[in-house]
Amino acid sequence: MRVSIDTKAKVKIGNLSRGGKARTLKPKKADDHDTQWQGILIPFGILNTHSEQLSIYMGHSVETSDFIVDCLTAWWKQNQPDYPEISEWVIDLDGGVATRSDRTQFIKRMVELSQEIDVKIRLIYYPPYHSKYNPIERCWAVLENYWNGAILDSVEAAIQWAANMTWKGIAPIVHHIETIYEKGIKVLPTELEDYYPFWQRSETLPKWDITIVPS
Repeated sequence: MRVSIDTKAKVKIGNLSRGGKARTLKPKKADDHDTQWQGILIPFGILNTHSEQLSIYMGHSVETSDFIVDCLTAWWKQNQPDYPEISEWVIDLDGGVATRSDRTQFIKRMVELSQEIDVKIRLIYYPPYHSKYNPIERCWAVLENYWNGAILDSVEAAIQWAANMTWKGIAPIVHHIETIYEKGIKVLPTELEDYYPFWQRSETLPKWDITIVPS
């Protein structure tokens, strides 16, 4: 099984202009100045590159390793029954702040996920300036084009707009994540030593190709 993951830029919630053209007969009027907003959403996406099913997790907090891995865990639990014989889970991703291959909390959580599901996980990173080749980036472009012109004045409105778009004729599955995540969590070197044996770097591409073994 192979998936492509990425976090979209934060989305401000409020009576704000987003450019583009409204899709309603009576478009709402946005504020003249986009200086105040009610909150933000952090869309994290998982694209199944085999079925083209897109799952979007709308977070309220910040993009952290814990947020990413919690979403991956939830996705696995929902989709694993469709792949009962899976032996390896391949994940295409960018080396973002929360998912870098040297991010200690990400290392810890991903190893724990591999052990929990008892499946080998392979992380394939796109190098800097090559994230446009990550398949899910094209999903974000479709979403941005779809809801440009809409006024996302509530969390519910943003989720509804996201749920109504389609990617290759398939509507995404949208989840609302209300957990508040703590920033800056680091794992002590002494504790991290217990995880390194399961975090196996490629000899040729040690920063961009990681295999996580459950045992």
